Amino acid sequence: MAFVLRQSCTAALKSGLFPGRLLLAVLLTLFQFCAPGSALAQETFPGTFHEDLQSLKADTNTLKPEVTVPGALEDDPSKNFIRQRFQLQWRPDDRLDLYIIRPRGVSKPPVILYLYSFPQDTDRFKDDRWCTRVTNEGFAAVGFVSALTGHRYRDRPMKEWFVSELRESLVKSAHDVQMILDYLTEHGNFDMDRVGMFGQGSGATIAILASTVDPRIRALHLVTPWGDWPDWMARASIVPNEERDGYLKPEYLKQIAALDPIRTLPKVKAQDVLLQNLRRDAITPAICEERIEKAAPSRVLIDQFGDGRAYASAFPSGKLFSWIKSRLQSSNAGLATSAPRAQRIQYFPPKEETIH
Repeated sequence: MAFVLRQSCTAALKSGLFPGRLLLAVLLTLFQFCAPGSALAQETFPGTFHEDLQSLKADTNTLKPEVTVPGALEDDPSKNFIRQRFQLQWRPDDRLDLYIIRPRGVSKPPVILYLYSFPQDTDRFKDDRWCTRVTNEGFAAVGFVSALTGHRYRDRPMKEWFVSELRESLVKSAHDVQMILDYLTEHGNFDMDRVGMFGQGSGATIAILASTVDPRIRALHLVTPWGDWPDWMARASIVPNEERDGYLKPEYLKQIAALDPIRTLPKVKAQDVLLQNLRRDAITPAICEERIEKAAPSRVLIDQFGDGRAYASAFPSGKLFSWIKSRLQSSNAGLATSAPRAQRIQYFPPKEETIH
């Protein structure tokens, strides 16, 4: 609970929405004393533990999973899903809550990973309506949050947060995706030949990075990924103005340049990719969206939405996840590869045709 409060308060500070900075800092310091220390976690891992933040591949590191801690099984016969939380850990002092939601009555269902943007925590995965939507049509859903987010933000100085430590946040989370896929494979209850990933905001950026090194992800659904770092750092609303200059320094931009979707999106191994952008997104500037779209290879389908209202109206009755489910069900993977541009890009509302 202390970690949830700390993350919520930190996010408020970073967004500039909370004026009581001094009082809040005092409260957060007090709450730190309520949090369990990291000594036990440190003792669990050998002194040889190493995680290479220069590599996106998890198998180049000494990431070895500890014994999984299962939570209570939520099995209500009146619902179309069975939900359970598992606590996974493969690095010191970083236990990850993994929510597995299985469709009732389906053996070895295809599975979709869901990773939403910083600073969102796990509340969505505990929502019965969301679980009903994602498990419709016989799909399993696996939800988690990225590094330095929600319950995973702990024992760090307040000045160190998701954006200030962006390379760490993105690379560790890309490693997590691969480790989660390993866990699901060992679990043995899922169709690992039909794996998809839905990512939004920073989660979409992480999904791209994971797909550049892990071919097990067959389909990607990306919504407003963070990227085009120089412009994003200069204009993104989530970046506090008092910190912005530091993130625009060449030395900072250099360390995250290789993680930019402009560079990595053309390298994804997923057979089917849908990129959806909202031109008036609350965080990502339109110029960043445009440059990421230009970098997308020809097989990537692109949906451009004028704003959030156009986005919501395009997916009535919880149809947001229909595309990725259809691609995992289809035998025509990668069909967009040969499609002409006019068939790859859709505009919502429809874009007026210009006569030249």
